[in-house]
Amino acid sequence: MRAAIYGAGSLGTILGAYITRGGGSIDLINHNKAHVEALKAKGAHVSGTVDFVQKVNALTDSEMSEVYDIIFLMTKQQKNPEVVTFLKDYLAEDGVIVTFQNGLPEIGIAEIVGEDRVLGCTVAWGATMKGPGECELTSSADALTFGLGSLSAKPNPKTAQVKALLDLMGEASIEENFIGTRWSKLLINASFSGMSAVLGTTFGEAAGNKASRKIVQAIIKECIDVCSKAGIRIEPVQGKDIVKLLDYGNPVKKAFSFMIIPIAIRKHALLKASMLQDLENGKLTEVDSINGSVCAYGRKVGVPTPMNDAVVEVIHKCESGELKPGYDNLKYFSK
Repeated sequence: MRAAIYGAGSLGTILGAYITRGGGSIDLINHNKAHVEALKAKGAHVSGTVDFVQKVNALTDSEMSEVYDIIFLMTKQQKNPEVVTFLKDYLAEDGVIVTFQNGLPEIGIAEIVGEDRVLGCTVAWGATMKGPGECELTSSADALTFGLGSLSAKPNPKTAQVKALLDLMGEASIEENFIGTRWSKLLINASFSGMSAVLGTTFGEAAGNKASRKIVQAIIKECIDVCSKAGIRIEPVQGKDIVKLLDYGNPVKKAFSFMIIPIAIRKHALLKASMLQDLENGKLTEVDSINGSVCAYGRKVGVPTPMNDAVVEVIHKCESGELKPGYDNLKYFSK
C-alpha cells in the first residue's frame, strides 16, 4: 500500500512525521521547494507541546511519479477543482482521497473522482508552520484525535487502512454520523478560528477576552441553531457533548455557556487559526468554506447568522487590506 500527504504544510508535516515515527510509510508532498529541501536534508522538526525530529520521505508535486492507494488532501480547498483533477492521475483505481479540509468538501471532490473514492477526516488538533522543515504542534499531546467517515452510507473498503495510518499518531474514530462530525469541527472553526483571524489572536486569547467571548458564544449558538433546524445531530468532540455544554435557551444556561468556553478550548488555547496565518502571509483565506458554509446553510433552512456574516465580511476586508486583524474589529459585530 502506498500513501501520501498532498499539501504537507504544518498539519501534514506533523502527521507524516508521526506516521513515519510509528513505523508507517508515507510520502510528504508540497509545492514549497524550500520546505521539501529542508525535510530531505534535516527531517521534520516538530516542536511546541512535543519536541522531536523525524526523518521523512518528502518530494515536490513536480517529482511525483507513483500511483497511491491513499492520498491525504491538505491543501486549501479554493483550488480543489484544479488540485483534485491533477491528483486523479496519481490515484489507484480503487484508491481514496481523504480530505482534511474544512467545511463540507467531500461533495465537490466526489464530483471529480467518484463518491466511492472519497473519505473525510476531521482533526481535533492544530499546528503552525515555523519555517522550512519546522512545525509547531499547538494542541496538547492528549488531544491528537481524528474523526473519519463519509457522507455516503455505503461502507468504504479503504477505511480500515486509513484508520490504521492515523492511529499511528492518535486515536481515529470511524463516525457513522459523519455529517454531524463535520459540523462539530465546523462549529469550532467558525467560532474560534473565525475570531482568531478577526482579532489576530490565539484561540485562548479570543476565549479569554470577555468582549470577544460574547461573539464566540453567539457564533456557536448560530451553528447549533442551524443544525437543529436542518435536522443535523452534532457529534461530541473528544467525548464532550458540545451542544449540551454550550447551547442555551435561558439566562442561566447562557451564563454557564459563557463561563465554560475558555475551559472547553483550554487544550487548544495556543492554537492560531490557519486563516490568521494566511492573512499574515498575504494569502486569501478559507472563510467562505468555514463561516460562509454556516451562513449558506442558515439561508437554506431559514436561520439568521449575523455573527458568521460579520466574520466573513471582516475577514474579506482584511484580505483586501481595508482592515487588519485586531480587537478594533469587534465594533463590526452588533451585540
